[in-house]
Formats: sequence, structure tokens, C-alpha cells
Amino acid sequence: MGDVEFSGFPADGLAFYEQLAADNSKSFWQANKSRYDDEIRGPMTALAEALDDYGPFHLFRPHNDLRFSKNKPPYKTHQGAYGESEGGAGYYMQISADGLFVGAGYYSMAKDQLARLRSAVDNDATGAEIEALAADARRRRYAIGAISELKTAPRGYPKDHPRIELLRRKGLMASRDFGAPQWVHTKQVAKKVRDAWTGVADLCAWLDANVGPSTLPPEDGW
Repeated sequence: MGDVEFSGFPADGLAFYEQLAADNSKSFWQANKSRYDDEIRGPMTALAEALDDYGPFHLFRPHNDLRFSKNKPPYKTHQGAYGESEGGAGYYMQISADGLFVGAGYYSMAKDQLARLRSAVDNDATGAEIEALAADARRRRYAIGAISELKTAPRGYPKDHPRIELLRRKGLMASRDFGAPQWVHTKQVAKKVRDAWTGVADLCAWLDANVGPSTLPPEDGW
């Protein structure tokens, strides 16, 4: 991490991503890489340092992995950073032309984690707890999601289960899409991100207690 104090994402950083979306080429990237370094990666590194108690954070590479998909553009049109608590919950933040996006929880679960999640959701006591926590987060304008979800009930669970929506998910996370208000260009971002994560601390604590880290080999997540 660097030692520059975070002061916001410059407006030209968001403009850079808008232009990259229109011209996702090697020539544009090479001509504008200094903008990415100074106005995106530099500020994100400083923000990650300011929020290091949720980290350490991994900043994702700006290049897409094209080995398994030839339809992807060569360069990502957002910059993400991911940290993980000792309990297992993940903390994610992302800047793009659309603004700031923040998430917390378990975006993508391994098979052993999914088995534990479904068992806890199925249980009347712990299932009622997470159902209430998710509903409360929604009331406070968080979105509840996951990397994907099944179209029907997972094997071994009835289709009319009272918590079927939670059972179908392949992860469980809460997110807030802030967009690009003027404060995105100021140091207020750090407080907004921290407040968003703090706001779903109970949901993350439930996940840590009832799911926890996977003991299987890691797969790509956020």
C-alpha cells in the first residue's frame, strides 16, 4: 500500500472509465495508463489503506483474463478492492464510470459453505434470524444478492420452503450502489464505505457464525 492520504476519486477518473468503455483498446489504454494510475489505482490504494481494519485489501488487476472467454474486452471498466475478515466475511468496494459500489458478506460460496448456509437457513431458529436480518437490510436500502441463484429448490429441500429465496442463493451479501454524487470526489468516501459495512455487521456476523470460511481449495470470487 502507499502512504498518500485518500482525498476522493477525481472526476477525470470516472471520465476515464467512460472513455475506456467506448474504446476498450490497447492503444487507448497505453495512451491513458497514467490517468488510470493517478486517478483510479492511486486513490483506491489510499482508500484501502484508510480502511485497513477491514483488510488487508487485494486490488484487482485492470486486465480481464481472456484465456477462457474471447468475448470479454481486454480491460476492466471498474476497479475493485476486496478484503476478508478473520471470520470469513468479505468486504468489497468498486469505482467505475457509474460511481461507487460497496458490498459485504459472502458473494460466492464454495460447496461446503453452501451446505452450511442451507442447513442454517432450513433451521427454524437460525433461519428466522437471517431472514429478519436480510429483511432489515432491505428496509435500509441495501440490495441482497449473490453471484447467482438456482431456478428451483436445492436438492433435498422442498420447493415451498418458507425461506426458499435464501435457499436458492449461491452466496449471500448485502450491497449499496451509491452512484456518483459529488462526495465521491472527496474524502467522505471512506466514511460512507465504512458506514455501509457497519450497517450490515449483524448479517456478516451471522454468516461468520453459521457459514465461515471454506476448507476447500479457493475459487475466483469477487
